[in-house]
Amino acid sequence: MNRETHLPHFREHFYRRERRSIPRSRAFVREALTAWGVGERRDDVLVCVSEIATNALLHGVPPGRGFRVMIWLDHDGLLRVEVHDSGDGAPRVGRPDGEAESGRGLLLVETLADKWGVGERHPGKVVWAEFAGCSPGDR
Repeated sequence: MNRETHLPHFREHFYRRERRSIPRSRAFVREALTAWGVGERRDDVLVCVSEIATNALLHGVPPGRGFRVMIWLDHDGLLRVEVHDSGDGAPRVGRPDGEAESGRGLLLVETLADKWGVGERHPGKVVWAEFAGCSPGDR
């Protein structure tokens, strides 16, 4: 019996430690979602990519290094975004007061993603977020 195998969609890109890497990483993910025909939850995914990449740039990427963005979409419509960096420490969700100008990034990720977490990488860490219901062609 022959069965058709559906491999997940996958893309990755490396970014240098510079401010313009944040809009570039967001554009990279937007292009992948467009190519895969994913419209559902696009805005949620892009906000989370911006926040996780910004955290990597500000807190996880030592001078002279960079970060890697990976994105997968499986045949069941589960989209996973990972940002790999080489910095120490584990990010935590902040609970800033109403006057604070920063510290809400992971709170947004926690709210918008179905799941998120931090994994080990040597050196560094992987911060990931998952989004269900992102079937290809659902524009």
